[in-house]
Amino acid sequence: MLKGKKIILGICGSIAAYKSAILTRLLVKEGAEVKVIMTSAASDFITPLTLSVLSKNQVLTEFVNDAQWNNHVDLGLWADAVVIAPASANTIAKISAGLCDNLLLAVYLSARCPVHIAPAMDLDMLQHPSTQKNITTLTGFGNIMIEPAYGELASGLIGNGLMAEPEEIVAHLNLFFGSNQKLKGKKALVTAGPTYEAIDPVRFIGNHSSGKMGFAVAEALANQGASVTLVAGPTQQQTQHPSITVQHVTSAEEMYNACVSVFEASDITVLSAAVADYKPMVVADQKIKKKDGNLNLELTKTRDIAEALGKIKNNGQIILGFALETEHEQDNAQKKLTSKNFDLIVLNSLNDAGAGFGHDTNKITLLSKNQPAKTFHLKSKKEVAQDIVSAILETLHA
Repeated sequence: MLKGKKIILGICGSIAAYKSAILTRLLVKEGAEVKVIMTSAASDFITPLTLSVLSKNQVLTEFVNDAQWNNHVDLGLWADAVVIAPASANTIAKISAGLCDNLLLAVYLSARCPVHIAPAMDLDMLQHPSTQKNITTLTGFGNIMIEPAYGELASGLIGNGLMAEPEEIVAHLNLFFGSNQKLKGKKALVTAGPTYEAIDPVRFIGNHSSGKMGFAVAEALANQGASVTLVAGPTQQQTQHPSITVQHVTSAEEMYNACVSVFEASDITVLSAAVADYKPMVVADQKIKKKDGNLNLELTKTRDIAEALGKIKNNGQIILGFALETEHEQDNAQKKLTSKNFDLIVLNSLNDAGAGFGHDTNKITLLSKNQPAKTFHLKSKKEVAQDIVSAILETLHA
């Protein structure tokens, strides 16, 4: 619970500011003491009076209000958490650069508590390299991002950029403060990304997996209190979560060895990596030169990580696997669920738009041994990760 927690809610200029009224009410209802700081642009979208009534505190907008000096240092020391929701692209850029031209920025720079940032902007603004660089900078500083959701934006475009719903932000804060971590004390193993199987020192056999889904699942498990070992193939994805230990590997053999070394101690295993099924029988020591005629490669099977772990699984362990299919999807996934001794399997179909490799979204069907298949609509991979973890929790408590 958030009872007794002191929270500064920073509100920036965004149409999503209307959600801040609901967020303020929910935080107060949870027992938190809330002080609201608005940028000047925020008042174009929602009035300070509304937020003052809901928070039961004067809303702060300037260094001096009604001849009263608002000490940004005291505010920064007072708070148990700063939540900036919505956080506009402008404010994200400013705090990334350390600029300080309004009260909210000054409090941010003075805060000694955790800072949680919920971006809200159009999808192209969010995906612009400068915004992504600023977000990476902020997470590198230790700030915690509350991922924007996928849906219809104010512009009419559809994509990522919606501020997380107030209920999700409250749930995020509850998890952060440790009041509802259902996996506390549990250990989890997660695999993510592709594997690269060398042909020669330059070339390899691989696939288009980005690792986004696996990293999202690892963070969702960690947010529920689990201590996570994340075995990642070659990927650009990163995480700063303090409860996640990342082991970087390249080949299927390296991933196999990393998984086997920690599996016995793991309560939960999520095999989301796209592991190569085959590798070259012989790896050339030097770069293979282009010649006339064809190049024939003889391939051999890689080690089947899922099968190996399924064989040594004990009754107290849960394994969730993934199946990426293009035809007879549910039949193939059901066969894999049984043959690999999985407890749950996530089915992805490449026939579904927005699902599969490289996307920020996914559309899944969950299958288990004892329950009928459950199909979800297209969601962001962060939201899909929450659905997967919820299914794991149901299986644990079944």
